[in-house]
Amino acid sequence: MSTADRSAIESWLSAYRHAWETDDPDDVAALFTEDATYSPWPFSKSWEGRDTIVARWIERGDSKNPWRFESEVLAVEGGTGVIKGLTTYSAHDDEPEDAYSNIWVVQLAPDGRARSFAEWWVQRPKES
Repeated sequence: MSTADRSAIESWLSAYRHAWETDDPDDVAALFTEDATYSPWPFSKSWEGRDTIVARWIERGDSKNPWRFESEVLAVEGGTGVIKGLTTYSAHDDEPEDAYSNIWVVQLAPDGRARSFAEWWVQRPKES
């Protein structure tokens, strides 16, 4: 297992945020090893391989939706980092904004790219 320190996780997180803002395939690809896995939501089948990850990421097109992301690195052990986040997507028309509480687990390779990434999220209930 590779070793990562908090600064390596924070650096990866910064690059992730940049890729999220741009949806640029090169920015996304730079985050992951060729054989990486990405689990985008609870109970999902992982996206396997960098090419698949890039294609599915771009398909989602989150850069088109205004969002805010607050995060905190909770733990780093060996090559694994745990990140707590809050993602808020701007409201559309009369709809309230959508907010999601996130826990991310990223396992870095020695070169600082992710070998695996999984996210668990819960949507904040809408007020009725």
